[in-house]
This record gives sequence, C-alpha cells and structure tokens, in this order.
Amino acid sequence: MANGNGVKVVTIGGGSSYTPELVEGLILRHDRLPVSELVLVDVPEGEEKLETVGALARRMVEHAGVPMRVATTLDRRRALEGADFVTTQIRVGRLPARILDERIPLSHGIMGQETNGAGGMFKAFRTIPVILGFVRDIQELCPDAWMVNFSNPSGMIEEAVLTQTDFQRAIGLCNVPVNMRAGIAAIMGVGEDRLELRLQGVNHFVFATDVLVDGRSVMDEAVERYATIADDETLAMNNFAAKPYSPEFIRGIRAIPCPYHDYYFHTAEQLDEFRTGNVRGEVVGRLEETLFATYRDVRLDVKPPELAQRGGARYSDAACDLLASIHSGAGDIQYVDVRNRGCIADLPYDSAVEVACRITADGAEPLATGRLNPRIAGPVHMIKGFERLVVEAAVTGDRDLAVAALAQNPLCPTESTSVAVVDELLRAHGEYLPQFSR
Repeated sequence: MANGNGVKVVTIGGGSSYTPELVEGLILRHDRLPVSELVLVDVPEGEEKLETVGALARRMVEHAGVPMRVATTLDRRRALEGADFVTTQIRVGRLPARILDERIPLSHGIMGQETNGAGGMFKAFRTIPVILGFVRDIQELCPDAWMVNFSNPSGMIEEAVLTQTDFQRAIGLCNVPVNMRAGIAAIMGVGEDRLELRLQGVNHFVFATDVLVDGRSVMDEAVERYATIADDETLAMNNFAAKPYSPEFIRGIRAIPCPYHDYYFHTAEQLDEFRTGNVRGEVVGRLEETLFATYRDVRLDVKPPELAQRGGARYSDAACDLLASIHSGAGDIQYVDVRNRGCIADLPYDSAVEVACRITADGAEPLATGRLNPRIAGPVHMIKGFERLVVEAAVTGDRDLAVAALAQNPLCPTESTSVAVVDELLRAHGEYLPQFSR
C-alpha cells in the first residue's frame, strides 16, 4: 500500500480526456478504495494535456475534500515503484493514427474502426508491444500490483499479455458490458442491482446469453422484450449510430448482441454512414479541443457534462468498481476480460474472453457458461481466431501473417483487399511499427 496506509494508483496515459471520469470514480468510492496517491503518467508529446488534466484532477479532489494526492510525471518507471494498481489507457500515435486506421481501410471499401477489422488490428500492432513493455516494468518494480487495461483493443491486448508473458495479475476492461447490463435492466423494468448477465464472446464481439433477475433466468422474456424494441437505442453507444435488428434475428440467435456487432451484422449500412461524414477520429479530435478548453478553466472542479459525448459512459463505474472490489475482496459479479480457464468450454483455455466474473482479492474468477450457444458459435470462433493471429503478428512483425489475419476477418471481403490495406497501413504507421521493419 502507498506509504503503508493507503492505495497507490498509477495511470499510464494520464493525459487522456477520459481521466476526469477515473478521478470522479475514485472520489466517489474513497470509502471502499482509499486511494492516497494517484500518479498520472504520460509521454513527452502529451505533457501539455497531462498537466491540464492533472490540474483539473487536483481541483476535483480538493473540491470533494478527499485526502488523495495527485501527481503528474513523464517518468513511468519511477511512478510504478510501490504501486498497488496500474491502469493503462494509451493511444500510440494519438488521434492522427486513429484517423489513418479509419480512413485508409475506408478508401479500399472496407470498415475502418479502432477496435474491429483492419483499424483494430493496426491499433493492436502499435499498442501490444508497448503494453508488454509496461508488463515487464511492473514485474520488476511492483510485481504485486494489478494491471487493469482500458486501452483499445482491450481483448487483444489481454490476449497478448496472457499468451506472451507469465504475468498473472492483468485484467482487461471495457464499458460496453456495463452499458449492456444497464440497458437490459431498463428493458426488463428492474434495478441494475437485481440483474446479472452471463456473457459469451470476446471484447466488442460479446453476446448476453443469459439474463438473471434475483438469481433466476429470465432469458426468454429478455430476448422477446429486446426483439420487440430492437429499433430502440437502449443499448446504443454514443460513438456510432446503431442500426435496428429484426425481431426474427434476435429470436433466431436467442442472444442479445453488444452494440459493436453492428459493424458485422449491418456492415453495408455502417459503411454508408462512414462514407457520408467524418470518421470517428475526426469527430473525437473536435470534441477533445472543446474538452481541453473546458478543462483549462481554473473554475472547473468537477467532471464536466461534455465528457459524456466522448463515448466513455460508465467508464469510471467499470474501472473503479473493479479496483475497489479487488481491494476489498468484495466477491461481486463484474464483466471483464480474463483468461478463459474453461469458462467457455469450446474456446482455448489460455485465451482472453469477456465474461461475468466474481471479483475477489485474488482477481477475477470467470463464471462457467459451458459451450458456446451454437447459434453464435461460428462468428465467435472466427473472431477469436482472428485475434490470436493478430497477437502473433504484433509480436513477430510477420507481414504475411497480418495479411492472412485480415483476410479471415468478416469485414474484409477478399484476400487481395487484405494485401492492399495491410501494406498501405504498414507504410502509414511505420514509425510505430518497428517490429515489421526487421
């Protein structure tokens, strides 16, 4: 514990516009997670944003009257010493790289998106080697710390940590399952505290395959209710326009898809949306200009409402509830990315899955769900296979493997398209992909 009597949290990527969400979450849970020191870390290119966010964080803490010291630094290794939790929320190449991930595939007629398809693959290529470097530092400097990763693509990063290192204290996190739970609770007309989900799949390709209210399965009713309001935006995300599912499709799969399935089941419609306007990275760039102008106002001492437009709704709930429950050994159910360990019987034992877990002081224990629902098994297996190829290519720098991986992704129509897109993105991101130049 920090200073022997409090919790030390280190946030790598602390200059992110999302950080005020995290700070608010820590403030609200200080009775369950007594953080005495929050260290925000970033790279020199992000120093100005880091100092802006750090100053706002200090004002928020002072306004709340919470005894938590907030520090900022560019020295990651020094920051890690004595950490109890390390959270990672990085964007290698920053928003210009994201825009390339979105624009270049789109120029070839396929989806560009930061966690799916070609864009998600190249964000993984840039991010995985950096995260594996963080893991080495943690194992050396604070081996008892828990690393909680928020960086996209969260599932593939967790896959890399689990399969490429022997580090056992890493958990991946996403706000999508938290939003799904809230939306399904609203559909069912019950409080969120009464409802649990059972999930099967991987990050941004996960399905709710059971819904429990007060411990009793109500899946048939949940499917029917969701099917009949499938044009509703209850489960929608702020960062893209969701398309309605037909009642026949929802009844047919007997599962509730996460919002990101839109890219796979409504591909043509989503492509039309992307072609007619700005890609998300361009939208986020304008949002961040506004947010950081707001953050610099010295009168601001709370999280501004404008942050909700950034797409991170309930991000702090997911993050801070996880940290608090590990710290206290709460034993509650949360939805995270962890090693499968037989939870989904027909996915690899050592692979990352996004599932319901019981959170204790020993981490996240996945709750067994048996074999995949056969009505969703095919696409889940395909995406898991894609993820495993991406991780191997990210570590080895094997260009041929990258081509093969993208060609097997449902968002890529032909292998010749895969060759063209991979080569153009490799040229565009060469600065951040040294493994591919060997």
